[in-house]
Amino acid sequence: MPHFFFDTDDGNFRNVDREGFELSGIEAARIEALDALPDMARNRLPDGDRRTYSVRVRDEDGRVILILPRLYGHL
Repeated sequence: MPHFFFDTDDGNFRNVDREGFELSGIEAARIEALDALPDMARNRLPDGDRRTYSVRVRDEDGRVILILPRLYGHL
């Protein structure tokens, strides 16, 4: 099974995933990244400020295969 890494960025802090996950393929990685964005916003949104959250997906060789930016405001 392919191994994917999910780096996250909340506009102030970038977290580089060093462990990653084994998933069935790129589509499963895309779904995992999309699922992470609302959780990031809910957990880190300071008092309704608008911020940009993104997830960058890398493959086993470290190549960026997907970047999902999303702007969240008041939740």
